[in-house]
Parts: sequence; C-alpha cells; structure tokens
Amino acid sequence: MAVTFSISVSVDGYVAGPNQGTDHPLGEGGEALHDWALPLRTFREGHGREGGETGPDDDVLRETFERPGAAIMGRKMFGGGPGPWDESWKGWWDDDPPFRYPVFVLTHHPREPLVFDNGTTFTFVTDGIESALEQARAAAGERDVQISGGAQAIQQYLAAGHVDDFQLSVAPVMLGGGERLFEAVPPLDVEIDRVVATPNATHLRYRVRR
Repeated sequence: MAVTFSISVSVDGYVAGPNQGTDHPLGEGGEALHDWALPLRTFREGHGREGGETGPDDDVLRETFERPGAAIMGRKMFGGGPGPWDESWKGWWDDDPPFRYPVFVLTHHPREPLVFDNGTTFTFVTDGIESALEQARAAAGERDVQISGGAQAIQQYLAAGHVDDFQLSVAPVMLGGGERLFEAVPPLDVEIDRVVATPNATHLRYRVRR
C-alpha cells in the first residue's frame, strides 16, 4: 500500500489560478489545467458519459483512477464554503461522485457521513491528518491511499513525510499566479519513476526516497 497523489499543474507551478471562490473553484484560468483529461474515455466513464478518446493520456488517467482504495481531500476540494456546513451541499459532483470508494474529508466542522449508491462515502474528519490517514488506510485494504487535493492537503502530507510517490501532469498552461503546489514544503529526496509525454500534457511520476 502506498500513499500517493496525482494532480495537474501549470508550467509555472500552479494547481489553481488566482481568485479562487465558489464561482471559480480552480481560480481564474484554472480549468485549463484539466483540458488534457476532459475528452478521455476514462474521465467520461467516471462521470457517467459514453465515448471518449484513448491513448497514452487515457492510460495514465485510468491508472490514477484504479490505484486507490480510499482517498483523502481537503475542505476546499469538497467545497461548500468555509465555516459550519450547509447540509444541502453534497460536493461538486451532485449525486454521482466519481470516486466509488471511501473518501475522508479534512475539516474543522463535524458532519455526518454522506453515502452514495455508487460506492462513494464521504467521512468528515475533524481530528487531523493522522486520523484521516489511519482511517483511509483501514478502508483501502491492500490498495493505495490517494491524497486527492487540494494543494494544502497535499502539502500537509508531504511535510509529514507520508507520501510515497506522486504524479504531476504538467499542462501547457501558464497561469501567472494562484495556488502553488509546493508552497512551504520542506526539501524532498525524489527520483523520477516514469515520464509519459504527449501533445496534451507531460506526466511525471516521482518516487520519494526515504
């Protein structure tokens, strides 16, 4: 079992553009980070759609979707705004979240779990990243735990030394500002594990050396 993450990043190192908010969850221009993934068969299948493109980009995305047995995400990635919960908010994905496995949401505000028919369960963890990781590992069985984002959640697990490997899908986009992935993260000893380059993105997988 590994703790991993996979995230799209701009050429200048941002995972979201400026002025993030409810209307622009990825900031201004941030949606372009995922242009490489939107037409793919794996992405479309995960969101209940038919068709889509295959090829190296799709192979990378399918592997990313199939590795985890559980995931952890931050409050901003789940959405719904700061402060106490609006119980009507069920995430950005409405009634068909694409995860289909247990997801543990880091938050300061308690909330009862949300259970969906497709196998996704959101559990809201108020006692920190270590508790969330312990629960995710138990739920994942022999499969991996994925830190789904956003940047602050990934930064916390990197700083705590819990990440075993990670993948950056570098999109041909320059955002010029926004949220950096490796802000305030201590130096890591990493080695390149794989490079998959296409006209749409360059997928770089790194292994963290202990």
